[in-house]
Amino acid sequence: MKIDALNWQILGYLQRNARESFAHIGRKVGLTSPAVAERVKKMEDFGIIQGYGTQVSYALAGHQLKAIIMLRAFMGKLKPFLEKVKSFQEVVNCYRITGNENIIMEVVLRDQAHLEKFIDELIVYGECRTHIVLSNVVENAPIGKAKGLN
Repeated sequence: MKIDALNWQILGYLQRNARESFAHIGRKVGLTSPAVAERVKKMEDFGIIQGYGTQVSYALAGHQLKAIIMLRAFMGKLKPFLEKVKSFQEVVNCYRITGNENIIMEVVLRDQAHLEKFIDELIVYGECRTHIVLSNVVENAPIGKAKGLN
């Protein structure tokens, strides 16, 4: 499915607010509500739109620390870690990456003591490097049309 200019506009509105009404989006892009709904349904069917979610303030939900943790897995520990990481409630995002480390995780924690306990669970799988997040500069930015594509 080709994503045309109208679909990019619709995607922009939905990425900023997934609860935006099709009528409101339609008024902004010059389509009827049913036409917007049809385009959204097609993008869902093709897997362009993969789902909708709620953004929660980790701080107001009781997690005072956000950290980025990079893990360099010990020999033979990567596969077990890839299964175990799915059970950690602290992990909000986890990526398998190239480079010196195998894994990069975004985690939220109650406090420093919680961070220490969490790192103690991780170090059986590999070497950890931890970075405390001070603030968000860009977060959940909308995806737009890639430059250079027609």
